[in-house]
Amino acid sequence: MGMKLFYALLMVSALVRLMQAESAGYEDSDEVEEEDCMLDRPLCKLKPNIDCEQQLRDKNYANLVYCNAMHCEPESFEHDYLVRNHDQTPHINHWKRARIGDSATLHDICLLRNGLPVTRRCRLNNLTAEWEPIDRWQPVVCMREFKERSISIALNSLHDEILEGKRHTNNTQERRRATATMRDMFRQRDNTLLPADVHVTGQLIEQLLEEQKDVTVGKDLVSICRDIMSSDAQTLRLSAQLNATDSLLQQFEHYMDALPQQLVPQANCGKVAVQAATDFEVESVNLANIGVQAYLSSNLSVFFVNPQCQRITGIAVYSAAAADRQASKSGFWYRLLYAHENLDKLRVEAQLETAAYLPDSLWRQLRTARGASHLVFKVYAHDALFVEKVTERRRRPRSKVLSITIPGLKDVYLPEPIPLLLRNENHRRPDARALSSGSGCGYWNYETNSWQSDGVNTKSQTDILKDPIIVCHTQHVTQFSFLVGGSYRTNDLGQEQLITPFDERVLDIISIVGCSLSLFGVLGIYLTAALFKSWRSQASTKVLLHLCLALTLQMLLFVFINTDDISEQLIIKRNYTRCVLLGALLQYTILVLFSWMLIIAFLQFQRYVTVIGIERPKRYILKSALVAWSLPLLPTLLVALIDPQSYLPTRAQLITDTGICYPSGFGLTFGVVLPIALITVTNLVIFVYVFYSISHSLGQVQRAERKMVIKQIRLSVLLFFLLGLSWIFGIFAFMQAGIAFSYLFCLTATLQGFVLFVYFVLLDENNRRAWRALLWPTKQHMDVHKRTTELQSMTTTSTNYSAGTQQ
Repeated sequence: MGMKLFYALLMVSALVRLMQAESAGYEDSDEVEEEDCMLDRPLCKLKPNIDCEQQLRDKNYANLVYCNAMHCEPESFEHDYLVRNHDQTPHINHWKRARIGDSATLHDICLLRNGLPVTRRCRLNNLTAEWEPIDRWQPVVCMREFKERSISIALNSLHDEILEGKRHTNNTQERRRATATMRDMFRQRDNTLLPADVHVTGQLIEQLLEEQKDVTVGKDLVSICRDIMSSDAQTLRLSAQLNATDSLLQQFEHYMDALPQQLVPQANCGKVAVQAATDFEVESVNLANIGVQAYLSSNLSVFFVNPQCQRITGIAVYSAAAADRQASKSGFWYRLLYAHENLDKLRVEAQLETAAYLPDSLWRQLRTARGASHLVFKVYAHDALFVEKVTERRRRPRSKVLSITIPGLKDVYLPEPIPLLLRNENHRRPDARALSSGSGCGYWNYETNSWQSDGVNTKSQTDILKDPIIVCHTQHVTQFSFLVGGSYRTNDLGQEQLITPFDERVLDIISIVGCSLSLFGVLGIYLTAALFKSWRSQASTKVLLHLCLALTLQMLLFVFINTDDISEQLIIKRNYTRCVLLGALLQYTILVLFSWMLIIAFLQFQRYVTVIGIERPKRYILKSALVAWSLPLLPTLLVALIDPQSYLPTRAQLITDTGICYPSGFGLTFGVVLPIALITVTNLVIFVYVFYSISHSLGQVQRAERKMVIKQIRLSVLLFFLLGLSWIFGIFAFMQAGIAFSYLFCLTATLQGFVLFVYFVLLDENNRRAWRALLWPTKQHMDVHKRTTELQSMTTTSTNYSAGTQQ
């Protein structure tokens, strides 16, 4: 009985200690022993007021001060290099130590051809950190040589030194030396930035976040992010595949939000401000006596504000000088805003780019009831770091990105809205449908990696797409921008091309009208061949009919069967197999069409270039048909068997009503675009050669024959253009080279069947005569009788004339 009581007291005592520790939030971290951090315990060594198990359930690993059990430890890994000086010995590497949720890189830098690093994710499994399994069937091969002046090796070495303890970032001087080294790497203008560099930079900043925040380090981070924002869009888009841009952005924001206590403390209010050393890349502005300090640069500027000094609660940025504005060395001007600003007057100020401030009533509530003491404003010149992972999006920023944060504020929603002003940098013609696509103010959502609009109100005195200054109101703080609706598609260079709702509507109309006319023309060709045996028995007609059959199947699939509405219903009902079949069938018909185009080009080459001694092989029509209808099966089956998922439209395409069952990604590139490009280029070469051959022979023919040759040239030029060369515009449109190529492609390619009907039926003299005889037999008989009478009359006259001459 005594022993039971003793154990009961121990349990009660332990429970009391646990409840006390939990209520206190483990504010004194020294009281938590390291063994309590193991994951078989209910709590870990935490930041204040954070439940370890709850964070694990929510997968919010960033809030944990990780113990050893929360890391994946280094592990050996064997791979080879693409170039290794003829040394075939596999390279022994090892994965770096990584936290749960992070993607680790290798100790010896290992890059793929596209500049992305080889990574391995550390994941949570049964409350234990473990590496994700490696696909042993896909051996890793790395590049040994990178682009010239790459900083990848140096950045990776710096990351290794910090992880391995060779650089102790808990030491202030070491932290400053580390970030200064990174800053100098990025400032070298001839260095090439790779996607791997963005990823490693985010990991380095994440390491710095664990240590005490330093204002000098903060200035270096502004310089580093400024230079990353200047890199090309394709590099940033590739790095976003590893969530590198979003991670870098989030880490940078967190570091900046931790600095205002040091830069603009209450104790400096009213004192003489000491200006920092001048830096050409990042300008430091010290107005701590009135509660403001700033880091200013061309791409990125950060303002730290302490409203308790002089009730300054906002900033405004301008593109031109004025008496009340301060000049920046980076080429813009700014003004500090007070809590009693007049929004209407601010809105009409000349050359205003962006502005935001907290009204006096809102700041008083935050100061007294919410414990707010500082504000941080960040101005991004453009949206380079805000990378959405979709290839097509409905909206994109058309203003600077303004970030507003209130460090220490735990409430998500504010008691009153904050007004912010953004200049509309939209330069295209206004379109009313852009409003339905979501034009208006929006904010960046880290969870979805996209721009959202909920909780942000947009006000405009005129048409929102014509208004130069957009006024927004928000009751939560984050990054904001003015978003213009449209269809923004990313080309192979990482650049976004805008197809406006107006353009989309016109292109849709052109495509539907063109396809309908083509179907009408193809039916006319079928009907002519069915009615007139003499025409359909010709070899050229048989080739034309095969081409028209492939064209008909393509048009029917595209216009009536494989539409965006039908594809959406297939995806909603999870009928993926049917979607794959429809996509494969459309791919197959397009490739068959191009196969016949190539055959026709070859026949034209034989006709106009190798005329002498030409001899068609027996049953060449049948052999051509076997090749044209069977060869496209190879790329179609390869895509369908290797990557059937590529036929399914993406969620973004379904949302924007642009998704059909058709290959995408590598399936589109290698299964459709590459064959089309090869055939089109071949046809272009043949066309040039034929045209040169015919034009060269013009000087050798008699004048009476020149009209016939010119007529043949004109016909062949048009036929070559219709039978493949017009798809050059389609290739450029696929590469997003400009909206003009989309118009040219839709105007020419969709009218293919109709123009074939015009040239082979309407403009052909024999076919016209046959149709007239069928439709108006009496008139045709009269015309024949008339021509016969005229011929007899001419013959009689000629005979009399000859007789008179002889007399």
